[in-house]
Amino acid sequence: MIPKWLTRIVGVAAVVVLAVAAAINAHGTGSGTDARSKMTIVAPAAAGGGWDLVAREAQRAMRSGGIVNNIQVVNIPGAAGTIGLSQVARMDGEATTMMVTGTVMLGGIALSSSDLSLEDLTPIARLAQDFQVIAVPDHSEYETLDDFIQDWKANPGSHPVGGGSAGGVDHMVAAALAREAGIDPADIQYSPYAGGGELTLSLLSTASGTPGVGISGFNDFRDLIETGRIRALAVVAPERFEGLDVPTIAEAGFPAVDIVNWRGFMAPPGITKEEQDLLIQLVTEMTETEDWQHAIEVNRWEEAFITGDEFGEFLVEEQDRITKLLKELGLT
Repeated sequence: MIPKWLTRIVGVAAVVVLAVAAAINAHGTGSGTDARSKMTIVAPAAAGGGWDLVAREAQRAMRSGGIVNNIQVVNIPGAAGTIGLSQVARMDGEATTMMVTGTVMLGGIALSSSDLSLEDLTPIARLAQDFQVIAVPDHSEYETLDDFIQDWKANPGSHPVGGGSAGGVDHMVAAALAREAGIDPADIQYSPYAGGGELTLSLLSTASGTPGVGISGFNDFRDLIETGRIRALAVVAPERFEGLDVPTIAEAGFPAVDIVNWRGFMAPPGITKEEQDLLIQLVTEMTETEDWQHAIEVNRWEEAFITGDEFGEFLVEEQDRITKLLKELGLT
């Protein structure tokens, strides 16, 4: 008998294949065949999260800048982005598709029992760094990070912390913070969510067992922080955010928790050097648009632009670093 969990995975994979195929076929009606004529950006997560935000900001900038004639976003959620990765890895030679990637996917790869690797894909560009926020709902008793740490140390398992996928950057921040506070990361209760929207709904809930503390990218919490429904305790960034009276993680007493999320683009394997160069050119043009620069400012990202082989070398080093970090934190 086939296990139910395996049946669900097979079903999800089949839907994903059909969705991506439909997106690419739809683009086939364009006037040209290269990436300047038509492009699909794969966001390997549900709508509303960080990868989806990057994909849609890129779509907007490429449209407004007249860089690509026909561009659309396809969401392929699941397993820290590795379901999307597995599908894009099968699209050999498809030079009009790019996938958003980042730190979370490297964690997902490290936790996967498969042989998935970003080295199998074609590196296009690292775009920017995106910083995490540790936050509580407005009804929380915790006014500072230290307030929470005191209770967390007394009974780690009774204070669940919510965030993104298991092994992702939010989970790494939680585990690293626990370690620096003198808590065994194995003792914490981490509650993973498919996206920032699901996390914020749970965080705002007063139901028993829901997390009282959440960790996510600033943009997942931004609107609720601005309206006062969520209170930020610390930003995991080297400097304070302008206009936001919230200490950095170092100012809160934990400088060793310096885990940074980054965002980038990969293309499928098997494309030519000329096709890779065109994608790099298009992304470079995108980063120079007013819309993209506005996105950098509004989303509190920090530009960290590198392309091609330099990005590929960074990926090898970063995968090794993340894999070692997860092992050190007891997450693998």
